[in-house]
This record gives sequence, structure tokens and C-alpha cells, in this order.
Amino acid sequence: MKIFVAGLPYDLDDAELEEIFEKFGTIASAKVVMDRDTGKSKGFGFVEMPNETEAKDAIENLNNISLGKKPMVVKAADDKPSGGSGGGYGSGGNSGGGGYNNNRGNFNNRRRF
Repeated sequence: MKIFVAGLPYDLDDAELEEIFEKFGTIASAKVVMDRDTGKSKGFGFVEMPNETEAKDAIENLNNISLGKKPMVVKAADDKPSGGSGGGYGSGGNSGGGGYNNNRGNFNNRRRF
């Protein structure tokens, strides 16, 4: 089961995230999401636990506890459908209807020879 974790301290790394969750069972992976430009934590991450019972126990026990200034949000991660919608250059994602390819139609409409 994939678990979404938000409200992480910005200095927390992957190993520390894994250490928090391993008290509840086996961890397949633990990853703090980093900003590509700055290399700094975005304050959230994902933990993969193969045993669903252990994962649910971790969610129940870790949600709303504070590791720093704010409480963590720990919940089952929403599975994103592959291929279709969701961020990226063409779809716009959550950016308000814009992506790299969003204006392609308008450009093509202006190029009439």
C-alpha cells in the first residue's frame, strides 16, 4: 500500500522517514519529495508498505502527530491513472488549464497560408 505523508520537517530525509514507519512493519520504500530546482524537501513524501494491515496501522497511529511545527497528514495515497490526466506538459494538471501544448490549437489556427 502506498502512503502519502505531508507536514514533514524540511530537514527530514528518506532514511528518517523510513525509520518513522518501520516501527509499524516492513517498508518497501520511503521517499521524501525534493524540489528539482533547489534540491530542498517539499515537506511531503511517500512510503510503500507491502502489508496492508501494517500500512493501515501506521496511518492510524501517525496521522496528526507533530514532528516539527505542524502535524503530519498520513493517508493512503491516491492512485493516479497512468496515461490520461495529471500534470505534465500537455495536460495542464492543477495549473489552471495550461500546459506546454495547451496553445497548440490556437497557434495552428493562426498559421493559415
